[in-house]
Parts: sequence; structure tokens; C-alpha cells
Amino acid sequence: MLLPELRKQVAALHQELPAHHLVVWTMGNVSARDPETNLVVIKPSGVKFADLTPENMVVVDINGKVVEGDYSPSSDTASHCYIYRQRPELYGVVHTHSRYATAFAALGRSIPCVLTGMADEFGDDIPCGGFALIGGEEIGQIVVDMLGTTKSPAVLLQNHGVFAVGKDAEAAVKAAVMAEDSAATIWTALQMGEPLPLSRENIDKLHYRYKNIYGQRY
Repeated sequence: MLLPELRKQVAALHQELPAHHLVVWTMGNVSARDPETNLVVIKPSGVKFADLTPENMVVVDINGKVVEGDYSPSSDTASHCYIYRQRPELYGVVHTHSRYATAFAALGRSIPCVLTGMADEFGDDIPCGGFALIGGEEIGQIVVDMLGTTKSPAVLLQNHGVFAVGKDAEAAVKAAVMAEDSAATIWTALQMGEPLPLSRENIDKLHYRYKNIYGQRY
């Protein structure tokens, strides 16, 4: 079996999505790209999260062609692979339809960076790109375009949901979790009034501290 450890990691990370209320039924997916072979491990299409195992993950090449697996890969595979081809520094991609973030996407609205925690993780608004149908590379093209306009590792797709990226699949899942947490808090604030803005200077300072000082340094 190809890439057993990466299969195990991707299968386990899929369980984080329902655990953090980012997905329902079979909607959403995680992929990871292997740095040595450039192969991608991704969720099989239409399989419930509880039924995902390392063995039923699908391995595709960087162009989305199945290399190993008994199942059809996610319908978002072409977009995941497009992102990897255009952004070779990325090794993880996550797609969710998490409720609060997707509410912003339904309005075609970015999630404004008005929380210190959001400044830490994203360093920017979470922008909303345009609309594209599922199945081809078009969604991936929008994601790549939007990533070029922002520090944020997460973006919204109009009328659709969230795509998050990272240096590995775990980082991408973390970004998706934090995007939904931020969206939920900001949506709640909007029910009471207009959130107070953070200055660009303070957002940059918070983001720098989080990326370069916060946590343990080994």
C-alpha cells in the first residue's frame, strides 16, 4: 500500500472535521501531498466520515489521476491538485461547508478581521472569491487567485464554503477550524451591532507575534 503513514494521518484528520462541527454527512474533504513522491492522498467521494480508514483513502498523482485506491476520489480532487501545482510550498488542503463561515459565503462577504485571535491565525480578513461549479479546476483557480491577495490561509467560495491550506494537512485543518470559530463569533457580534475594527498596524503586530514568538521554540 502506497504512503501508509500519510494515509493514516489524512484519515485521522478527517475525524477532526465532524468533531469541530465543520461538516455534515459526507460533505467536505482533506488532502495531503507527499513531499517525496508528489502524490496526493485524498478522501474517497461520498463516504461517511465515520467509515473513513487509511485503507480507503485514495492516492492520486498531482494531476488528479488515481494511482491507488478502490474508490473514486473526492469530487474536489481536481481543485486540490490545481492548488498544489500552483502553490508548491503547500502540502495540505481542506474543504468544508462549516455553518457560520458558509453563511458569509452565501452573502459573498469576506469575514472581517476584528478579533485578536483572528489576527493571530490569519493576519487578514478571510476573503470571499467568486462562484464556480464543482468537479473541475475552476474552484482551485479561484482559491489560488484569492490566496494571492491575502495573508489568510483560508478563503471563502461564494455560495459554497471554505477552502483552507497549510504547510501540511494538520495546519490546513487548523485553519479551517479557526475560520469557523472566527466566523461564529463575528456573526454573533453582528447580531448586536457593528464590530469594532482593528487597525492594520495592530493586526500585523498580532500576526507577527503569533507566528514568531508565541508557543514553544525548539
